[in-house]
Amino acid sequence: MIRLEKRPTPSRWWTAATPVLAVLLTMVAGGILFAALGKDPVAAIRIIFWDPLFSAQYASYSRPQLLVKSGPLILIAVGLSFGFRANIWNIGAEGQYIMGALAGAAVALAFHPMEARWLIFPLMVMAGALGGWAWAMIPAILKARFRTNEILVSLLLVYVAERFLAAMALGRMRNPDGGGFPGSRSISGYPSASNPELIAGTGMHWGVVAAFIAVIFAYVLLHRHMMGFHVRLLGQAPRAARFAGVVPGRLIILCMGLAGLLAGLAGMFEVAGPAGRISIDFGSGYGFTAIIVAFLGRLHPIGILLAGLLLGLTYIGGELAQLTLGLPAAAIQAFQGMLLFFLLGLDFLSNYRIRLNRAEAA
Repeated sequence: MIRLEKRPTPSRWWTAATPVLAVLLTMVAGGILFAALGKDPVAAIRIIFWDPLFSAQYASYSRPQLLVKSGPLILIAVGLSFGFRANIWNIGAEGQYIMGALAGAAVALAFHPMEARWLIFPLMVMAGALGGWAWAMIPAILKARFRTNEILVSLLLVYVAERFLAAMALGRMRNPDGGGFPGSRSISGYPSASNPELIAGTGMHWGVVAAFIAVIFAYVLLHRHMMGFHVRLLGQAPRAARFAGVVPGRLIILCMGLAGLLAGLAGMFEVAGPAGRISIDFGSGYGFTAIIVAFLGRLHPIGILLAGLLLGLTYIGGELAQLTLGLPAAAIQAFQGMLLFFLLGLDFLSNYRIRLNRAEAA
């Protein structure tokens, strides 16, 4: 007979080994999926994880793209990690990402035709942060004031944001010189509003710089500041947190607001740089993938940095696999989802042991 025995304290070995094992199991399960689709599983795994960095054919393009893809994932995941540590489940970062992009783009388009004004880009940064923060405040205030479920509210607001994005791309923000096609004017074409590479050929732009700053800021805040102690305490022992003077409603608003602010910044840097414009399909799923990044990094800033680079690699490798092997985009998304599935499944073993009981003699 098999029974589960709860560990007195979480296993440090399993906590450290779970991300590595989850990646390995994802490769195996992904290989089976690719084989079922009639593709060479070894070639698919090699193209996703190896070729973007080490292939002479693809590396010159893929290496700079690694930072471009990883930057928004790290920035959003760092913000989400605060709430997740405190058992505040913000699942709507994708909507906050979209609203931040719309707010930043609105500021840039308001100055059209743009002259070389240094003030435009800082205003876009503030607008993007404010847009994401304001969208996160809706589930935060409802949770703090009326005890609504922040998972449902934040998730449903993603679909509202997507509809709002479509309305803007087809309406107020549509390029009047675009021949009726949806989408705004090009923002990246204007030096005063663009987010170009800071070092040519590296993919490093202001969004990537902001992601690295956010990692440092989060580490200091979580491990060297009273707020970090309150966040951890609320997540581990809610009753003890109240006795320690933690006000849950205030912490909910702080954590959700910080997550929305960073997600909004990620959207603004994306629309001013790699994306270059508001389009009807601007939402790229970064907000949902960042949830995988946060948990794969064990909600630790340094772990999130490494996990963001890994998931960024799957984005680039997935695009290469689609081009070279003809894999469908849905298969790559399923492959990324497997990572979270195995991570959460194996995480169970950090808190429980599996025991085998011998049958007793009659």
